[in-house]
Amino acid sequence: MRERRQFLKASLAGALGVSGLPLSGFLRGALADDGPLVIGAPLPISGPFAANGKYASMGAAFAAREAGKVLGRPVTVADIDTEGKPAPAVRKMQEAMAQGTRLFAGGILSSEALVMGKEAAKSDGVFITTAGADEITGSDCNRGTFRWTVPTFGAIAQTVRPLIAQMPQAKRWYTITPQYVFGEGLLGAAKAVFQEKGIEHVGNSYHSLAEKEFSGYLTNAIAAKPDVLLLLNFGSQSSDALRQAVSFGLKKRMTIVLAWASGLEQFEALGADLCEGVYFGAQYWHVIDSPLNKALVAKVRETAKMTPNYSFAGSYQITKLLLDAATKAGGAEGPAVIKALEGMRYSGLTGEEEIRAADHQTIKDYYLLKGKAKSAMADKDDFADIVHSGKSFLSPEAAGCKMA
Repeated sequence: MRERRQFLKASLAGALGVSGLPLSGFLRGALADDGPLVIGAPLPISGPFAANGKYASMGAAFAAREAGKVLGRPVTVADIDTEGKPAPAVRKMQEAMAQGTRLFAGGILSSEALVMGKEAAKSDGVFITTAGADEITGSDCNRGTFRWTVPTFGAIAQTVRPLIAQMPQAKRWYTITPQYVFGEGLLGAAKAVFQEKGIEHVGNSYHSLAEKEFSGYLTNAIAAKPDVLLLLNFGSQSSDALRQAVSFGLKKRMTIVLAWASGLEQFEALGADLCEGVYFGAQYWHVIDSPLNKALVAKVRETAKMTPNYSFAGSYQITKLLLDAATKAGGAEGPAVIKALEGMRYSGLTGEEEIRAADHQTIKDYYLLKGKAKSAMADKDDFADIVHSGKSFLSPEAAGCKMA
């Protein structure tokens, strides 16, 4: 399976004309002012979230290729395999920083992103992530860490709230939650909305990050007789949970909501029949009507005969932000890039976006999608309609950010 992933990654990267290469190959360039400007891409290239890491690596490399040169230096992206685990992520980031790399875009999982952000800040590095835990720009915020994605608070606000308004008769909700910081953040936010709106939370099932079999949790959900099943897991785990839920006939018994979808590749893997009628929260969808998104979709379709998914697009955006900030700063040193990023307003993939200086959180839309019938698809990528979008963010003070 690993060989197949490596082959697929190489094939797609070749089609795009980009490559995410191991960091060690850029040691000399990272340390030299006239060598390549290296962007470290700490991503889960192996492990259960490798599919997300693979596309994220491609997105970062595409941004580097598009930039060409920054500060008169060619740009390269160096893959750093975090394995989706905090300990290897920190060790490998330390190795990268010892080799001279100071700019990093990655950290798909919250548990790894939290520790990598702290590590970058220790050595005047800059780390931009697409992870979701509120703490990243909340209680654990720091000068070196930035986040493009909407955190868990906003993801729940833009999925659960509109669905409660849309389905006032659905008073009983059941949750399935991965037991780590990201899942706890989503669950805590959902419980707060439930309490505010008079929703009965009829039960929750926790699972580990290694779980693949969800039948027991789904049996518990069926027994609780909810009106809505809210899945709070991510990537392959949310796909496995949804696939098993549909096989159990749950679509006929209740509404199913997946709070944080991993994008187009998830729809492709599941298929339209399974996704029809299911609601998905999303950071990105390829039909967003913004100039940057239209340009990105057109370029990727032309060069690779594929449509960018969330992992690809998010990584592209955060890598582009680093490169744009370095250009604005006139240098690639961490403090200068941080200053350039703080308060930056720009036309992003979701439209006009802003990086809030007080906590380094990007203010952007979050989307609620609804899976459509196969017969209603306009093309092979048209799996869902955007039925709601909006912005929901805690203030830096309410999120607990005290920037040192």
